[in-house]
Amino acid sequence: MGSLTRFGVSLDSNLLEKFDALISARGYTNRSEALRDMIRDQLIKEDWKAGSKEAVAAVSLVYDHHELELPKRLTDLQHEHHGLVVSALHVHLTHHHCLEILVLRGRGDRIKKLGHSLVGTNGIKHGEVFFTTTGDTLE
Repeated sequence: MGSLTRFGVSLDSNLLEKFDALISARGYTNRSEALRDMIRDQLIKEDWKAGSKEAVAAVSLVYDHHELELPKRLTDLQHEHHGLVVSALHVHLTHHHCLEILVLRGRGDRIKKLGHSLVGTNGIKHGEVFFTTTGDTLE
């Protein structure tokens, strides 16, 4: 980590009031850490746009496991991309519904394609891809 540098920021008082309320609700104790996290978030998004850097994503899928062939299609898709799937967690929510959480790691463009393919699989009731970073490029 580099040395800390202080700088000033000018904001409209209404905007600052909303920012303070937001960071307080999120549990931040000071504006500096909130700004650091916001900057990191934007840097991660820029890395994802590049697509060629190593990245990480979590994919959540909610589905009815009685849906004809859906569990098999999901498993086949994961096996086709076994080099990207680091971990899988399967949770039985109800008699019919399951939650599957997958951790993907690899080139950002490949992860994004696989994540969206999983979420877009016919029969998924809800799915989401959370893009993040390995943390190696962040201070």
